[in-house]
Amino acid sequence: MNRIKFLIKCTIKVLAIVLLIDFFPKISIFYLICGILDFQRNGLFGWENINRYFFGNGLLTWVLSPINLLADLLTFINKKIYKLKDLPDDCQSEINYLIEVIKDKPEIKKELDKSMEEKKRGMMFFKWYDKNINNSINISEFHQKFKYIKTIGVSIFNKNQATSKHFGPLRLTLRVLYNLKPIVNDNVYIEVKGIKHLWHNDQLFIFDDTLMHQSVNYSDELRYCMFIDILRPGRFLGLFNSILKFIQVILININRIFYKNWEFLK
Repeated sequence: MNRIKFLIKCTIKVLAIVLLIDFFPKISIFYLICGILDFQRNGLFGWENINRYFFGNGLLTWVLSPINLLADLLTFINKKIYKLKDLPDDCQSEINYLIEVIKDKPEIKKELDKSMEEKKRGMMFFKWYDKNINNSINISEFHQKFKYIKTIGVSIFNKNQATSKHFGPLRLTLRVLYNLKPIVNDNVYIEVKGIKHLWHNDQLFIFDDTLMHQSVNYSDELRYCMFIDILRPGRFLGLFNSILKFIQVILININRIFYKNWEFLK
């Protein structure tokens, strides 16, 4: 029965693509080419991943693939996974500044703990694409204007929790993660392109989050990470920022789609 359902779903999806190409041939073929070029960057093929990108949680990434591929053309280099030293000095300074700020705020973990009794995963935003967010925890340093930094938040995983494998929407930004309390456990990690990054080896991880990734906390402790979105460095920083400002109106209104399985903490 499961096999029959699987075949039916596959048939419906293939027919949907055929109909789109039939009614909108030029646009559909353009998007199909962009999607294939974008998807192959993951280097992880197979029906499950194809289905996830084109028909699952990667659908918005596919819709935005022309913008993401343009960003690649304008920057020429995408390391996919970055070290802090790969970024410009002024960008490094902004990231280091936030890390030092949050190190001096141990009350963040205590405040988040209070809200996580029955929740699986929680998230608190301080800035969302330049828009400052007010919470029960007031960190004025996060509300200033930055050159590169667009989004600031803290995520918390309860014990034995993990996200699904998923794709971020935009390559105009890079995702910076800083683990606030590394747990010495090989089952607490983020996996990108099939490569695991263990938090107890390095608290900082920077990557292109349009690649398929998964965050995992298979431990008996809570996992905390500060997450930051930075403008992708390059010669066209101003252009990327302008495009992002245009798109952010949409992103702000649908952020709950990205985080539908998360609890928003205030």
